[in-house]
This record gives sequence, structure tokens and C-alpha cells, in this order.
Amino acid sequence: MSIIDTIVTFVRDGGIWMYPILTVGAIGSAIVVERFIKLFMVRNANRRMWDKLHPVLVAGDFEQARQLTENDKSTVSELLSLGLVRQGTVRRREDIEIAMEEGMMEIIPQLEKRTGYIALFSNIATLLGLLGTILGLIDAFNAVANANPAEKADLLSASISVAMNTTALGLVVAIPLLISHAYIVARTGEIIDSLEMASVKTLNIISGTAKRQYETVKAAA
Repeated sequence: MSIIDTIVTFVRDGGIWMYPILTVGAIGSAIVVERFIKLFMVRNANRRMWDKLHPVLVAGDFEQARQLTENDKSTVSELLSLGLVRQGTVRRREDIEIAMEEGMMEIIPQLEKRTGYIALFSNIATLLGLLGTILGLIDAFNAVANANPAEKADLLSASISVAMNTTALGLVVAIPLLISHAYIVARTGEIIDSLEMASVKTLNIISGTAKRQYETVKAAA
């Protein structure tokens, strides 16, 4: 018997509760793939943009920095553009910092979008597996209640074996989803930390440049 035939037999023997578990697994897996691709693209785009933007900021060319962020769709550009726009109109560090904090409040929910559903589907798969097993055991005991005493042991063991299929499948679905959830949460946290680091570095560069300009003007006066 091939692996595919074994899987088909395993699912068929498990009963109707196998199909909700497979559905939950399919939906959860789709979210995992979508989140993984999204975070991978966001991280790479942010790295490329920061590598271009950082030297411009260090050089103090904030006008070019504003143009770079305005023409780019990366998350780090969306965040830093708010601070750079404010830098062009005000000089207070607090105002620039508040602008970027507001940007972070908008960006973080987008990065964490749908991630919580992965853990939810993992728990649902486990619970559906247990529910299927319990209902299967109830049916098994009812089936052997009126059976020939000599056959009860064999019938009961076979029925229990089939009923346990749902628990097995529930765990097979839940464990990878739970591991994927932990991985995605970790990657999301890394991106958020990198954005916070970029905002702090940008803020320090803006403040340092403004301080040097003030000292230059004061010395010239």
C-alpha cells in the first residue's frame, strides 16, 4: 500500500470529524504561508531601503532622504517619512518623535495581522481531535454493548483504534501550526525592533545635525 493510500484510509477510518480538522489545517497553513511571505518581503525591503537611506541621513541631506522615503513603499520608509516631513517644518525633537511613534502604532497592527489566528487554529485542531475521539469512543461502547461477549474485546479495540485517529490528526495539524506561530511572532518582533532602531537612529541624527547647525550659527555670530 502506498503512502497516499495509507493516508486516505487513515482519514476515512477516522470518520466525519477528520474533515473539519483538515479544513482548519488548510486555513491555518494558508495564513502561515501568507504571513511568512509578507514578513520576508517586508524585512528585505526594509534592509535595502535602510542601506540606501542611512548614508544620506548621516550626510545631513534630509531633502534627499525625504525624496527617497516618499518614492518607496517599504515599511521603514513609511515610518521615517513621517519624522522627516516633520523635520522639515519643526525643529523640536519631541514633535518628530511623536510623529514616528504614531507611525509605529499604525504599522505594528499590519505586521501582526492574522498571526493570532494561527495559534487559534492550532488549538481548534487539537480540540476537534479530542472531540472526535470522545464521540468515537461513545459510539464504540454503544456498538459493543449488545455484541457477542467473545467478540467484544476485538470490536472494542478496533473501534478505539479508529476513534484515536482524530486525536492523532488533530495533533499532526496543531503542532506545526504552533511552531509556525512561534516563528512568525519572533520574526515580527525582529522587524518591529529594527524599525524602532531605525527611528531612534534617525532621530539622533536629526537632533545631532540640528545641534551642530545651531553651534555653527552661534559661533559665526
